[in-house]
Amino acid sequence: MGIKYLFKDTAIYGLSSIVGRFLNWCLVPMYTYCFTEAQYGVVTDLYAYAAIALIILTYGMETGFFRFANHERLAKTGQVYTTALSSLGVSSMIFIIIGCLLSPEITRWLEYADNPAYIWTMVVAVGVDAYTSLPFAYLRYKKRPIRFATLKLLNIAVNIGLNLFFILLCPVIWRTSPEWIAWFYRPDFGIGYIFLANMISSLVVLMLVIPEIFAETYSFSGKLLREMLRYSYPLVILGIAGVMNQTIDKILYPMLAPDKALAMDGLGVYAANYKVAVVMVMFIQAFRFAYEPFIFAQNKEKGEDKTRAYSEAMKWFVIFGLFIFLGVMYFLPVIKYFISPKYFSGLRVVPIIMLGEFFFGIFFNLSLWYKLTDKTIWGTWFSLAGLAVTLILNFAFVPVYGYIACAWAAFCSYGFMMVASYIVGKKMYPIDYGIKRLALYFLGAMALWGVSGLVATGNNLIDFPVRAVLLCIFAAVTYLCEIRKKR
Repeated sequence: MGIKYLFKDTAIYGLSSIVGRFLNWCLVPMYTYCFTEAQYGVVTDLYAYAAIALIILTYGMETGFFRFANHERLAKTGQVYTTALSSLGVSSMIFIIIGCLLSPEITRWLEYADNPAYIWTMVVAVGVDAYTSLPFAYLRYKKRPIRFATLKLLNIAVNIGLNLFFILLCPVIWRTSPEWIAWFYRPDFGIGYIFLANMISSLVVLMLVIPEIFAETYSFSGKLLREMLRYSYPLVILGIAGVMNQTIDKILYPMLAPDKALAMDGLGVYAANYKVAVVMVMFIQAFRFAYEPFIFAQNKEKGEDKTRAYSEAMKWFVIFGLFIFLGVMYFLPVIKYFISPKYFSGLRVVPIIMLGEFFFGIFFNLSLWYKLTDKTIWGTWFSLAGLAVTLILNFAFVPVYGYIACAWAAFCSYGFMMVASYIVGKKMYPIDYGIKRLALYFLGAMALWGVSGLVATGNNLIDFPVRAVLLCIFAAVTYLCEIRKKR
């Protein structure tokens, strides 16, 4: 029964995550056609910094909230929620004030052509997103995936609508009747409207989650906050290391690129092709939203049922992840047109990035052992070790091979973290994941991918039906092995 609820919640959370990321994905062609590679590189660079800032500002409170809200002593009160929310509110406000005041200096340091508005709009967006992350966690805890998905989709709709308005519609109006929009629109602001749209959509969400902000009677406990911080601080380092594994290559590339004059162009190409691999990221995010509340709730169960549920969750994650990988790689000749053809030179990073993200998803599944045993420090060590692999490989090979080395560094980093977590977890919290069966599924998927390359003719009218058959073979094998055998 637990696995059925996990699948149901994953599907609902996935609606907001997958649809939202898909819609954001659809903005990539607009960005790549409306802005230069260097401008898109700046967008990528700033969002990389924003991702790290968001992890720091949430400082593990989401996972901490789930852990302490399920504690028998506190589960019937709102003290956990209101204590964490108050803490996030204060820290987010301090960040916004300081960030806005220092935006001119930060702009000059990042060499963003003296555009402080790029900085303060993103600072406000990140601060608000950090604060509203806990009301969204509260919705997950209360098992309200429909409201969660609705709010997420509204946020995305506002963001996308504003992007289309500022980047596509306003330039048309400006050319014919500039006096209509001259009071708020500046043609030279360019990519700044991407950041402005993000800020406005975040503020809209803040207003919409007011019912969740005041859902519980406020009761702040300094002692409880210290306990939560002690539990969560390793997760902060884990989160920083994890997001740096995903973003540090985009920060380092302009510094390490073989041709400094074209560094931002290369970053733009790499980032655009990274977006092609976003399908795997969407699946992992959707699964993650449902999985974290699931494991803590399942931990209350007794006997072998809970470990069997963890094993089942891992098995189905691997199966669906491999199916998604094959689907994207088989039909990449069509999917690639979501970005401008001038970015096609970077398509070789797509399978590397997708497999790396797949490894990261398995690592997240494996992370349950140190979260359930309150040994979150292990997650910190794994992530720091993975970050070390990322840094070493980037510094060693990016100056020689360019952005392809960034992709391989991520692949190796996530692979190392996955293997290390499994080896240690096998001793600390043994769970029979059926590794041999999972390995056979992985090798089988890689073999089917290889077969598609060997029989490729270059004619999509022939190749696509063949690849569809191969995809059906993978689905049929997993069905026979996992569903039919149980009947």
